[in-house]
Amino acid sequence: MIQKLFPLDKNYILRQAQSVMEEELVEVLVQELKKSYTLLYNPLGLMDNTYQQIVETQVFPKDRVRVIYEQLCGIYRFKYGSNQLEFLFDGRSHLDKYREDWKAQFTNWLRELGTHEPYVKTMLRMTVLFDTENRAEFAENRCKSFINDFFKLKIVKRKGELKLKIA
Repeated sequence: MIQKLFPLDKNYILRQAQSVMEEELVEVLVQELKKSYTLLYNPLGLMDNTYQQIVETQVFPKDRVRVIYEQLCGIYRFKYGSNQLEFLFDGRSHLDKYREDWKAQFTNWLRELGTHEPYVKTMLRMTVLFDTENRAEFAENRCKSFINDFFKLKIVKRKGELKLKIA
């Protein structure tokens, strides 16, 4: 385990908040994905085989969705992760505040991403339309690339260390 030099650093608390909320927000991600598909491709809600499969599927491998969740977590920490704690006068803990802030921003991002066909298609291939591991892996890589382009970020890997940069 990595020793924390400053245990009350905002990024440690923010990472903890994101970790605690992972299961809940992965479900939100899938529900927002289904809504986005409906808005983009089937606004009348006409039931065909594909739409029925998308709406009814609840069980699928979630490991790839967690990768996308972790990517969005990292982007959030990069964009909003100053190490300064703010004064809270409403009695909430910093963990509670960061959980609320993260959930609100995450939901907003999902709705924004959901207006783009490449994101919706690749996420569907990884989740409710999962058929083979190879296709899911390809879709995951395309989705990560789309998200980086969407946020205008570039990931640089040097000597085993990953760094985010604004493109």
